[in-house]
Amino acid sequence: MSRSVHEFVEDERNEGILIWINGELKPRAEAVVSVFDSGFVLGDGVWEGLRVIDGQPVFLDQHLDRLYEGAKAIALDIGMGRRELTRALLDTLQANDMHDDVHVRLMVTRGIKRSPYQDPRASIGPATVVLIPEYKRPRPELVEQGLRLFTVHVRRGYPDVQDPKLNSHSKLNCITACIQATVAGADEALMLDPHGFVATCNSTHFFIVRRGQVWTSSGDYCLPGITRANVLHLCRREGIPAFERNFSLTDVYGADEAFTTGTFADVVPVREIDGRIIGDGQRGPMVERLQALYQEYAAMDAAARAGMRLA
Repeated sequence: MSRSVHEFVEDERNEGILIWINGELKPRAEAVVSVFDSGFVLGDGVWEGLRVIDGQPVFLDQHLDRLYEGAKAIALDIGMGRRELTRALLDTLQANDMHDDVHVRLMVTRGIKRSPYQDPRASIGPATVVLIPEYKRPRPELVEQGLRLFTVHVRRGYPDVQDPKLNSHSKLNCITACIQATVAGADEALMLDPHGFVATCNSTHFFIVRRGQVWTSSGDYCLPGITRANVLHLCRREGIPAFERNFSLTDVYGADEAFTTGTFADVVPVREIDGRIIGDGQRGPMVERLQALYQEYAAMDAAARAGMRLA
C-alpha cells in the first residue's frame, strides 16, 4: 500500500488546537474563511510549512525570506512585517502550549474578493493570514524504511508558465503528479524538468548518492527548499562532496542511495524508484549520517532562537 511522505502519528490533542486567523485565535471547528477568499477561489497566495523544536520555529529567517519574496513576486501585500508575523507565530504556539513535534502551516492569500473572478483588483480587503499549528510527528517506519517513488509524465515547467520557485497555493501540477504516483502504487512522484533531467518530487526535494558523492538537481526547476539548502550546507561543512547538477534517470537507477528532504520529515530514505531497488533497498550509511547531522543542526537553530528576544 502506498503512503504519503507527510503521514504522521495521529494525536488527539489536535482536536483542541487554536488557529490564528487575521489576529484572532479560533477553535479548530470555528476556524473558517470566506468562500470569496482569493485562496479558496483561485489558489491566489503563498505559504510556508514550519517545524517547531522546543517552542521555536526552526530556520524561521529562511522561511520568512522565501515567504516575503514570493509575496513580492505576485504583488501581494501581506500587511504584516516580519517582526509582527513572528510575534503572531510565537503567541499562537504559546496559546496552544506547544513545544515539540509541532508543524505550523503559515498561509497568506490576497484576501476577500467582491466577486469570484481572477483579477487581483477584485480584492476588497487586506490579505488573509492563517497559522495552523498541529502536533505532527513523522511515522518512524517511514523515516527508517523509506519511500517508493514513481516517475510521472507531469513535468516541472518553465518559469514563464508558472515559476516553480514560487511556493504558491496553486499546486495543481504537483497534485496531478501525486495522483499518478499513487495510482501506480508509489508514495511520492518523481518529476522531471522540461529537458528530461530529474528535477524534484511532488512535495519534497530529491537527492541521490553515487560513490560517496551527494547529487541533487540544478535547482532551476524546483522550489528553493530550506531543508534542501541546509543539507547541501551540512555536506560541505562535513567534507562530503555535494553537487547541484543535471542528471538523468539512468544515474538515479544506478545510485547507491537516494533520499528526499522536506521541512516535515527532514531526510527520508528512498528504497525503490520505478520498480528498481536502490542500493540494497535499506537506509544507507550516508542517509543515516545526514539524518543525524540534520537533527543536530535543527536543534542548534532552535536553541539559538530561544536565546534571542523579540522586542
